[in-house]
Amino acid sequence: MPPADTGASVTDRAAASPQSSTDTSSIAAAPDPESDKLRPGGPGYRRMSLALFAAGVATFALLYSTQALLPAISGDLNVSPDQASWTVSAATFGLALGVIPLSAVSERFGRRTLMTASLSVAALIALLVPFAPTLGVLIALRAVQGVALAGLPASAMAFLAEEVRAKALVGAIGLFVAGNSIGGMSGRILTGWVAQAWGWRAALGAVGALAVVCAVAFRLLVPKARHFAARSVGPRTLARTLGGHLSDPLLRRLYGIGALFMTVFGAVYTVIGYRLVAAPFNLPQGIVGSIFIVYLVGTVSSAAAGTLVGRMGRRGALYLAVGTTSTGLLLTLAASVAAVLAGLVLITAGFFAGHAVASSSVSRTAKTARAQASALYQCAYYIGSSLGGALGAVAFRAAGWQGTVLLGLAAMAGAASITLYATRKAVAERRLLSLARAA
Repeated sequence: MPPADTGASVTDRAAASPQSSTDTSSIAAAPDPESDKLRPGGPGYRRMSLALFAAGVATFALLYSTQALLPAISGDLNVSPDQASWTVSAATFGLALGVIPLSAVSERFGRRTLMTASLSVAALIALLVPFAPTLGVLIALRAVQGVALAGLPASAMAFLAEEVRAKALVGAIGLFVAGNSIGGMSGRILTGWVAQAWGWRAALGAVGALAVVCAVAFRLLVPKARHFAARSVGPRTLARTLGGHLSDPLLRRLYGIGALFMTVFGAVYTVIGYRLVAAPFNLPQGIVGSIFIVYLVGTVSSAAAGTLVGRMGRRGALYLAVGTTSTGLLLTLAASVAAVLAGLVLITAGFFAGHAVASSSVSRTAKTARAQASALYQCAYYIGSSLGGALGAVAFRAAGWQGTVLLGLAAMAGAASITLYATRKAVAERRLLSLARAA
């Protein structure tokens, strides 16, 4: 109810309450704590976006460099699909192991420094990978490369959360994830055609050269951190921090959703090459590699994640991502190249949208120790990738492509269940709040 008018003029009231005027003035003049952070169109934002995009390209190009080559590796080294799949799973498992310790290192030495070092070491290892004499050596090198790459996801999300305005964070992370999709696409297309002409070892060398270029571009473009404050994180402090994040129900749900989405993605793209080179498709290696051009869809869907969340909410966007991915899995069961391609498009779009929503939600949910919160997400995410690749190959060997699809649908059912639980919990909380207000 508005206050009663006493008949005093506006000037009289202002004069009679100078303190009120002063308070209003001081409130209006309060500095915006995010005024000097990066924003779209502002200085430094484009360089930051390009630098993180280059890092994203290198990360996925290196991490999954052997995925499109698995049929060729199996044939050359005389190993089964599930054995060859460990050249992918070893790298993702190495990343999952390294991401949490390296997130602590980033707290001491800085996100920018760690990302530069990690990308440089991973690129140098990539130049050695083509010379691996046996499958065992190849798997070992890939595991070490995965650990080296762990510094990027361990630092990138925290770097963006610290340096970018909150309202622009989903979009900025979406661009980084879009770089992942471009890297995954370009690496697989490049390796497919190079392998068809000169063999899988030359293909891995080409990916190594691409990674070196990306590492140089990242170092030249990435702006200095202006909001990073160094601190030492000991084992006990790290354990308490991780325990605090894991005690947060929302973060636990986001970690589970990320792992389940990546289980599908790892399974599908580890096995799809074996399906397409066999009957009834009988596609050559170069064409199989080119199938990964559908990653462009992931570039669009991840970059649009912020818009999706704005229109549908976080849970609405996740439901859409689950439905899209599941529909794509079912489409790939058809014995038609067109249907398989359409299915891969939907799987890729759904996966990258779900990943962008979940990962950005982690960065916004964690108010402290964001590097460790993001590291836990990345750990869960890449454990999902490792399990997806290994279990997808086992399912394919046991039951064909139908087995791989069944594994993917089970993972999406899990993601839908987690999201449904969160929805019901939110509805119940709103109902209790309404009753409390009514009382």
